[in-house]
Amino acid sequence: MNFRHRRAEEPEINLIPFIDVLLVVLIFLMLSTTYSKFNELKVTLPVADTRKLETLPREIVVAVSADGHYAINRAPVEGAGVDTLVLALQAAAQGDVNRPVIISADAMAAHQSVINVMDAARRVGLVQLTFATQSSRSGAR
Repeated sequence: MNFRHRRAEEPEINLIPFIDVLLVVLIFLMLSTTYSKFNELKVTLPVADTRKLETLPREIVVAVSADGHYAINRAPVEGAGVDTLVLALQAAAQGDVNRPVIISADAMAAHQSVINVMDAARRVGLVQLTFATQSSRSGAR
């Protein structure tokens, strides 16, 4: 038996397969990539102009609560009839039938309440209607 320590062989690092793989990747990237030259990219950024806000029509916000009460521009409307809503919408529109109407109804509001607002807006001549739904908060109207 021979118990002498043998001299450990030094590890051999072969870089040729690594270089081959790198060359294949480099060739693939060169063939699959297209290059083009741009002098400059034109980007149109948004601009705020306060003068335009004066020309935009102010919207009329009609809130419909879950229990059938109405509020136009945060002012409560007495009564739940369509005729009452017509008078309130005429006062809010101030003769401008191009003003948009936003109907913000509670998620638990009756559909008939929203239909009443739509009917009143039609009678006044307001045709730009937008709808929003909100879930009721505890204790808030």
